Amino acid sequence: MLGPRPRGRIGGVVQTVVTLSQLPLIASERDEGTMQIEFVMLIAAGLVLLSVVATRTSSRLGVPALLLFLGIGMLAGSDGPGRIAFNDFGLTQTVGVIALAYILFSGGLDTDWTSIRPVLAQGLVLANVGVLLSAMLLCGFAVLALNLDWRTGLLLGAIVSSTDAAAVFSVLRERGVNLKHNLEPLIELESGSNDPIAVFLTIGLVDLITTPGATLLNLVPSFILQMALGAVGGVLSGWLTVFTVNRIRLQQEGLYVVLTLAATMLTYAATALVGGNGFLAVYLAGIVVGNRNIVHKRSILRFHDGIAWLMQIAMFLTLGLLVFPSQLLTVAPVGLLVALFLVMVARPLSVIGSLIWFRRSLRELFMVSWAGLRGAVPIILATFPLTGGVPGATTIFNIVFFVVLVSVLLQGMSINWVARWLGLNADEPRGADRHTFVPDVRLNSRLFEVIVPQESSLVGSSLLELGLPRGVLVVQIQRDGAAIIPNGSTVLRAGDHLLVLATPDTQSALEQLCDECSVQLLSPVTLVRPVEFLSSQTHRG
Repeated sequence: MLGPRPRGRIGGVVQTVVTLSQLPLIASERDEGTMQIEFVMLIAAGLVLLSVVATRTSSRLGVPALLLFLGIGMLAGSDGPGRIAFNDFGLTQTVGVIALAYILFSGGLDTDWTSIRPVLAQGLVLANVGVLLSAMLLCGFAVLALNLDWRTGLLLGAIVSSTDAAAVFSVLRERGVNLKHNLEPLIELESGSNDPIAVFLTIGLVDLITTPGATLLNLVPSFILQMALGAVGGVLSGWLTVFTVNRIRLQQEGLYVVLTLAATMLTYAATALVGGNGFLAVYLAGIVVGNRNIVHKRSILRFHDGIAWLMQIAMFLTLGLLVFPSQLLTVAPVGLLVALFLVMVARPLSVIGSLIWFRRSLRELFMVSWAGLRGAVPIILATFPLTGGVPGATTIFNIVFFVVLVSVLLQGMSINWVARWLGLNADEPRGADRHTFVPDVRLNSRLFEVIVPQESSLVGSSLLELGLPRGVLVVQIQRDGAAIIPNGSTVLRAGDHLLVLATPDTQSALEQLCDECSVQLLSPVTLVRPVEFLSSQTHRG
C-alpha cells in the first residue's frame, strides 16, 4: 500500500543542524550513532514543544493551529532558517498513515452515535458520492483549463476531493463552532468516512497511470470489497476491544490505555492485510468503543485525545519539512486556480448533488460545503504519485500543498463568521462532554445497604457488568472491615456490603435486580443526607 520507500536523510538532518547551529558539543568519547540519535531527539522535542506553545497564539490570532504546525515545519525545512534537508516521501507516508489511524480512532471515540444516526445516510452519501463528484468536476477543470491528461486530472481531483478529519475535528472545536440542525455531526461523519474512498481512488489511479492495460472498471469490485471488509473489520474489532477491556481486569489502570493503543494498530493492520480499508475500520472501531460502557473510559478518551494532538503535530511538521516553499511560488497561479475552483465550484456542486435529495436548505448546504476543509490527508495522498513514479508527480504534490494552504487559510479562518452570517451557529455554548460522568443524585435520593451473599450470581461480576440504571450509584463497598471507593472495574465478592444511592424512580429497578440475583436489600439508611454523603465520598476518592 505504501509503495517503495526512498532512502532516509536522518544523517543529513543532523549534519545540517550541527553546521548551522555550531553547538559547542564535545563528544570525542561517544560514538557517532549516539550523537545522531541525541540530535534527532533534540530537534524533534524542540519542534513539538514549539508547536504546543503555538496553539496559544492560534486562538489569539484567529489562525487554525494546523496552519501554524505546517508553518513551523516549513521554517525548519530546507528553504527556511532551520535548513533541515528532508525529502523522504516514503517515511512521510508511514508517519501519515500511522498518525491518521490514531486521529480517526480518536475521532470515532468522540462521535456520539445518537447524534449521527439521524444523518447516517446523508453522511455516507456525501462521503462517497461527494468525493466522486468533486474528483470528476476537478478533472474536467484540469483538462479544460490546465490542459492536463484526463488521468492526471482525475488523480489530482481524487487527491484533493476528500475533507480532512484532523482539520475538521480540530477547527470546529478550536473555532467554537456549534452548528444547528444536526449539521456538525454530518460534517464530522463525512470527514471521518470519506478518507477511505479518496485513498482507494488515489492508489487505483496511480496504478492506472503506471500500469499498461489497466482500466477504471477494474477498480469497482476492489472498492466494494475494501469497503465491506473495512466495515466488518471495524465493527468486529470495536466489539472485541470493548469485550477485552471490560473482562481482562488488569491491575494497573495505565495498561488499559496501552491495550487500546495496540488495538488501534491491530485493527488497521489486520484489516489492510486481508484486503479491507484500514482507515474505515479504525474509525468504526472508535465509534463502537466510544459509545459503549468500558472501564476507565475517561482516562482512555483523554489519553487518545492527547495522542491525536501529538499525531497531528507530527504529521503537519513532517509535511512542512517535506515541502520546498521556493517551489510553491512556481505553481502559485495554477494552485490558486485549482483551490478557488475546488472551494467555490466543485465542493458546493458536489454537496448539492449529494444532499439535495434530503431536503436541506441552501443555507445548510452552503455551510456543509464551506466546512469541507482540506488538511494533511491530501498532502499524504500526493506522496503516492511520487513513490509510484507518476510523471509530473512533483508538480502535483506542490499544487496539492498550495490548495491545502488556501483551504485552511480561507475556510478555516472564516468558518465561524460564515456560520453566523448564515444564521446557523447556535448561540448557546457547547454542552458538557458527553463522556463526563455526572451522577444522577437528588435531594430525595435514598441510601440503601445491599449485602452480597455467597450464593448470589453477582459474585465475580464487575460493577460495569451489572447494567445499573442511571439513577443508581454504588458509592462505597465495605469489605473485610475496610471501605472501598469503587469504580466500574471493581469486582464484587461474597460478603460485600454495598452502600447504594437510588432515586425514587429507580428504586423498583434496584429491588428487582436484587431479587433476580439473590441479593439482600436492607431498609434505606437515613443517617446522612445522600448529597452530603456523596460529596464526602468524592473528596475521599
